[in-house]
Amino acid sequence: MTVRVGPWSVRLAPRALLTGVLLLLVACAVAVVAISTGEFTVPVPDVLAALFGEGTPVAELIVGKLRAPRVVTGLLVGAAFGVSGAIFQSLTRNPLGSPDFIGFTAGASTGGIIAVVAGGSAMAVAGGALTGCVITALLVYGMAFRRGVQGYRLVLVGIGANALLLAVNSYLLTRANINDAATAGAWLTGSLGGRGWEHAIPVALALAVLLPVGASLARPLRMIEMGDDAARSMGIGVERVRAAAVVTGVLLCGVAVAAAGPVVFVALAAPQLARRLTRSPGVTLASSALMGAVLLTVSDLAAQRVLAPTQLPVGVVTAAIGGTYLALLLRKDRY
Repeated sequence: MTVRVGPWSVRLAPRALLTGVLLLLVACAVAVVAISTGEFTVPVPDVLAALFGEGTPVAELIVGKLRAPRVVTGLLVGAAFGVSGAIFQSLTRNPLGSPDFIGFTAGASTGGIIAVVAGGSAMAVAGGALTGCVITALLVYGMAFRRGVQGYRLVLVGIGANALLLAVNSYLLTRANINDAATAGAWLTGSLGGRGWEHAIPVALALAVLLPVGASLARPLRMIEMGDDAARSMGIGVERVRAAAVVTGVLLCGVAVAAAGPVVFVALAAPQLARRLTRSPGVTLASSALMGAVLLTVSDLAAQRVLAPTQLPVGVVTAAIGGTYLALLLRKDRY
C-alpha cells in the first residue's frame, strides 16, 4: 500500500502498520498500569484525569511529579535503544550487531564510571556516558575502516573493543573508593529509579531530531543490506549513508545510557522481535522503537512489582529476558 502526498510517497505494509498500532496501544496501556500501581494505588480514571490536568491534588502529585517522569523516561529510553539496535543490526547484517556487543554501551559505561570516580554530578555522569559512547564509536569505526567499513569487520572490531572496555571498567571499579564503586556499580546495572522530567526531556529532544534522520536512512540501509555493490548500482552513497547511520545510532545509544544507565539487551532484542512480528525481510525502525519502549516499560514494571516491596533495577530484568532470548536465538538460527 502506497500513500502519496504531493511529490512524496510512502509505502506502508499492512501487517507492519497493524503491528505498530498494536505496540503503541500496548505501550500506552502498560504506561497507565505502571503509573497507577505502587505503594499508593491510583485508580486508572484518576490517572487519566491527572494526565490531562483535571485530577485531585494528591493524584496530580503522585502522577505528575513521581511516576509519570519515570514511565515516560522508560518509554523514550526504550525507543532510543530499539532504534539504535535496529540501525546497527541493519548495518552489520547481523542480529548480534547490537551496541551491547560492539562496544558502544561499554564505552558509555566507561565514561560514566570516570565521571562517578571523579566526583561528578548526575549531569556530569550523563555527559561522561555520552562522551564515552561517541569516542568509542570513533575508535571502532576508524579501526574497522579499510576502503570502507564492512559489517563483519565492524562486529569483530567492536567485540574486541567491548572486551577491552569491560576490563577497563573493572579496573576503574577496583581502584575507586568503596562509596564511588558502589555508586558506579548501581549505575552500571541500569535503573529508572529517581528519574524525573530532567532525564526525559533530553531523550525526547534527541529522538525528535534523530528519528527523522533515521527514517530518511531506512531505504538506503535496506539497499545496503543487499550488498555494497548492489547498493552502489542503485545510486546509493554507501559510505556516506553508513557514516550517517553510525552517528545516528551512536547518539541514540549514548543519550539512552546517559538517561538510564547501560540497560542491556533492549537494543539486541527489540529489533528482532519487531522483525518477527511484522514479518519484514529486514529490521524496521518504527516497530523497533515501539518494541523497545514496550520491553523497557514492562521490564521496569516487573522490576518494581514482582518482588514487592523489594525493587530491582530494570537492568536486572532486561538481562534475564535478553539472556534467555539470546540463547533461543542462537539455538534456533544455529550461529
